[in-house]
Amino acid sequence: MNLINYDPWAPLGRLHQELDQLFGSVAPDAEAVGRGWRPAVDIREDPERFVLRADLPGVDPKDIDVTMENGVLTIRGERKLEHEAGDEAGRARSERVFGSFFRRFTLPGSAAPERISAKTRNGVLEVTIAKRESVQPRRIEVS
Repeated sequence: MNLINYDPWAPLGRLHQELDQLFGSVAPDAEAVGRGWRPAVDIREDPERFVLRADLPGVDPKDIDVTMENGVLTIRGERKLEHEAGDEAGRARSERVFGSFFRRFTLPGSAAPERISAKTRNGVLEVTIAKRESVQPRRIEVS
């Protein structure tokens, strides 16, 4: 795969998740509100394009920002905490994570940054990045 996911804090996030699973969270509500989250992403490559799919259930498309700058594709946004009247008093456990998210991918030289599109359907963001047309080497005759 030619797209490179760059997240220098990923090892710390994984360690935190493993410790939470091992010991349980002391304050699950505070954890859900206070810490960002990382949506799961799949990347597929075919001869014409790269297709990135990110699971973003419960995220309003207007709260998603996809940008491309200097060969880096960035996806960021926010899943907002849902409140209902009297919800806090009856809540026994809260495992869903709310808050901001951020993912960054370095595009390979074969990607065409001017030909990127994004859409959402059923809680999945799909970003399509077209590839540049292959340039065949040209033989230059020496006289």
